[in-house]
Amino acid sequence: MSHSTVPRPRAEAKTSQTAPVASDDTTGPPPRGGRRAGRPSLRLRFKRDRALLLMTLPAVLLILVFNYIPILGNVVAFQDYDPYLSENGFVAIFQSPWVGVAQFERIFADSDFWHAVRNTFVLFFLQLVLFFPVPILLALLINSIVRPRVRAVAQAVMYLPHFFSWVLVVTVFMQIFGGAGVIAQTLRQHGVDGFDLMTNPETFKYLVTVEMIWKDAGWGIIVFLAALSSVSHDLYEAAAMDGAGRWRRMWHITLPALRPVIALLLVLRVGDALTVGFEQLLLQRQAVGVEASDVLDTYVWWNGIRNQDFSYAAAAGLIKGVVGLALVLTANKVAHLMGEQGVYKK
Repeated sequence: MSHSTVPRPRAEAKTSQTAPVASDDTTGPPPRGGRRAGRPSLRLRFKRDRALLLMTLPAVLLILVFNYIPILGNVVAFQDYDPYLSENGFVAIFQSPWVGVAQFERIFADSDFWHAVRNTFVLFFLQLVLFFPVPILLALLINSIVRPRVRAVAQAVMYLPHFFSWVLVVTVFMQIFGGAGVIAQTLRQHGVDGFDLMTNPETFKYLVTVEMIWKDAGWGIIVFLAALSSVSHDLYEAAAMDGAGRWRRMWHITLPALRPVIALLLVLRVGDALTVGFEQLLLQRQAVGVEASDVLDTYVWWNGIRNQDFSYAAAAGLIKGVVGLALVLTANKVAHLMGEQGVYKK
């Protein structure tokens, strides 16, 4: 009788070598120059990113020349500035007398200033409610178009009005909604007379909003389409397999993908609340009157350029800048509380 032998497994070694444990002593002296360990030096980072820095240098110079250096000119808001005191307007700043906050006292006591502020905020809230959602809806509409050729044609048609000047835009609306426009002539043929939307002060704020929607809504969808292009199609396919319809996919996938972009643009739009279209309103100022069309930008232009009260206009512009900065910081804080990044991180 034969006995089968089963090989036994090798016995594991009972002794094992332990690897030396690295010491976690962080009480040593910090690196030289106060730099963090592993962080490259400033010279090495400059050498590594010099191509990117050279690319951004022209933009930085433009911002410095046209945005930051002119801030120094706000000193005339605290003077009784007279550019004719010297042949050089810049030298006249040093020769003009100081008046302290007298210009601001004049502004706060001026009823026309508060009327311009009221018109500015009315137009801002109308544009925020009526204009801001339109690019989002257009982006969702274009994103739902399957055929690439139809999508390209739709984008081109929507982008085109952005390249029109405000003179052309106002002229087009005048030919449609004016007293001699297409609608007025059609109504006149049917016995209805007196239609002229372009000279009606009561509806002027809605007319301005519609003009802005027609001109710039198509251009505003670019950012939203870029955000939608980063959404993976696997999410839509998985949701469709789970039985989600088109509206549920849009609500649970598309809109959450647009939420950070919407929050960012909303903060920027709030910061631009006091700038509601200088050229657009100035072109229609004579047709509807000052009461309906005067905003902060036109108010500053009228007092600073037409009346040559430069210190008064500078004080009004400084107030506008400070209020705009406060609105940006407040809106960005609200974005942080909602869990979004906003313009800058916490």
